[in-house]
Amino acid sequence: MGFVLLSTLLFTVINPPTNHYMFSESRRLGDIAQDWVPMERIAPVMARSVVAAEDANFCLHWGLDVNAIRDAVDRGRGGASTISQQTVKNVYLWHGRSWLRKAVEALWTPLAEAVWSKRRILEVYLNVAEFDEGVFGVQAAAHHYFGVDAADLSATQAARLAAILPSPKNRSASNPSTYTRNRATQIISGAQTIDADGRADCFQR
Repeated sequence: MGFVLLSTLLFTVINPPTNHYMFSESRRLGDIAQDWVPMERIAPVMARSVVAAEDANFCLHWGLDVNAIRDAVDRGRGGASTISQQTVKNVYLWHGRSWLRKAVEALWTPLAEAVWSKRRILEVYLNVAEFDEGVFGVQAAAHHYFGVDAADLSATQAARLAAILPSPKNRSASNPSTYTRNRATQIISGAQTIDADGRADCFQR
């Protein structure tokens, strides 16, 4: 438990250098692309877009969205992972489906929520999320797909990046399928909605 608390506290001020999945992908591919950028150098619309796409109630829950989990169980489907859960998984845990990993994730996420700010959680998520094979973080993704910095992403570009999550190896932001285009349109609307109704206030300054 001491290690869990210490490592959680440490990453409030130090950026995670890598994680298990990035390390394994780097060994498999020979190299990966990642360039860490602070939230100040990420277009605000990108932050709103990924929240609208992945976890619209990000500012309202304490790490676990109980209502979303209940709905997923009622439908007999998995998923319902919040951005906080995905961040804990990406930084500290391993990929793959197992009850052990989900249990550890469920216990670790409230701790991360208690120690990190919502803005910090989202900053880490945007810097470690996979956007294509060997492409991690929004800065590398913005260069990879559009040839721009994360700070210069347009609303459409941000929405398309958010739309390829969480299956980036099967989708493209620069050459979007009809599904990705339609999903991006929904995300643009969702990002505007959470900006207007206050659900983006916890990570915007």
